[in-house]
Amino acid sequence: MPERRTVALVTLGCARNEVDSEELAGRLEADGWLLVDDATDADVAVVNTCGFVEAAKKDSVDALLEANDLKGHGRTQAVVAVGCMAERYGKELADALPEADGVLGFDDYADISDRLQTILSGGSHAPHLPRDRRKLLPLTPVERQAAAAAVALPGHGAPEDLPQGVAPASGPRTLRKRLDDSPVASVKLASGCDRRCSFCAIPAFRGSFISRRPADVLNEAVWLAEQGVREVVLVSENNTSYGKDLGDIRLLETLLSEIAAVPGIERVRVSYLQPAEMRPGLIEAMTGTAGVVPYFDLSFQHSAPAVLRRMRRFGNTEQFLDLLRTIRERAPQAGARSNFIVGFPGESEADFAELERFVTEAGLDAIGVFGYSDEDGTEAATFEGKLPEDVVAERLATLSKLAEELTAQRAEQRIGSEVEVLVESIEDEDEGGAVLGRAAHQAPETDGLTTLTGVPQARVGQFYRARVIASEGVDLIAEAIELVRPAASV
Repeated sequence: MPERRTVALVTLGCARNEVDSEELAGRLEADGWLLVDDATDADVAVVNTCGFVEAAKKDSVDALLEANDLKGHGRTQAVVAVGCMAERYGKELADALPEADGVLGFDDYADISDRLQTILSGGSHAPHLPRDRRKLLPLTPVERQAAAAAVALPGHGAPEDLPQGVAPASGPRTLRKRLDDSPVASVKLASGCDRRCSFCAIPAFRGSFISRRPADVLNEAVWLAEQGVREVVLVSENNTSYGKDLGDIRLLETLLSEIAAVPGIERVRVSYLQPAEMRPGLIEAMTGTAGVVPYFDLSFQHSAPAVLRRMRRFGNTEQFLDLLRTIRERAPQAGARSNFIVGFPGESEADFAELERFVTEAGLDAIGVFGYSDEDGTEAATFEGKLPEDVVAERLATLSKLAEELTAQRAEQRIGSEVEVLVESIEDEDEGGAVLGRAAHQAPETDGLTTLTGVPQARVGQFYRARVIASEGVDLIAEAIELVRPAASV
């Protein structure tokens, strides 16, 4: 019997990319590939790239070069780029980076096994010429579902997309293979975006907004629960638009309660929310549905009206503060985070001061701050009024420092309160190391951790009720009161 082909998936970027990697893993496993964790043990290293901003693109190139260095020193014979940067640049990336043996776009995902086998056998696959993926689906949202079958939508895979008569060994009901054993997993609600923010290139290479079928989302949540997942994080470019192409913009409110009712799923988290699209019913569902955490990942980006208009966005400081007040009236301990861009073309000192005022009054738990830089193909790249680099850097440093101070104060305000903590890892478990987890207001990767004390027998996947006794920056230290839910049995 011939030795199985091996492949390692290296994922960069956001949680959406992580979902896409697990779908690729499901396709590859279904076609007989052996998934390995370490690229040195793989015949092919597949790097799922990020193409959002310059820093992320640099990280992706570095990862491809690092994987290429393995060739000739271990088992690795080929390095292949997939993901957003590969889709966004296609042939341009292939020409600029000959170290990559293949650059595959989203349209190649359904045939990923054949593509990798061709490359591994010494053949070549012609890289694609990038195109505006917004033009692949009808302009009217309600007409898109009928056309979706002909368009590659990473992360939307369903069992019927597998080769006939084949199912992944890890479960027959989903086109997905878990790449870790974390008790937390993301589920993609939708792909693409219909908003036209002047600084963002994502819609051009991810396409127009299209929702996944509710049944597919729910089935994937059921499958993940059977794999030991306790928390599901719903991701897309814009979760507040979910259902608009299915004829019901309030579909998310219904779906939340259905996912929360899945046996084994104890916590549902919604990310990527557009402030301008928040509605009372969604706030009510996110603050009043058992099992759904009151966590609001709101993409404010700025608060000065003049800057927001140039960004092709809506709102202002008072509207955003009113939204946060409405949320906290329903859930005083709700978590809230956001990202902001400073130094946008035309941003005046008064605009920046207005942003500082909003950030100071908002009481956010986590804040990401980015300095503006031109992105290929965006409207903002053509704007006049670009600020000098030293001004952008100064404002970035100023707001970053303010954000660090304010989020630390917010964490300190939680001292004395009770939180429910999901255990995610135990350092040096055999030696009684630190028990690390997250409270309801802390999202994976971005919002800090909670260290639990008084739990010598803790296990990953358990939930503890605990009292916060100290804070360190955005991180909390909490003393366990009682075990409220045991770890999943898989």
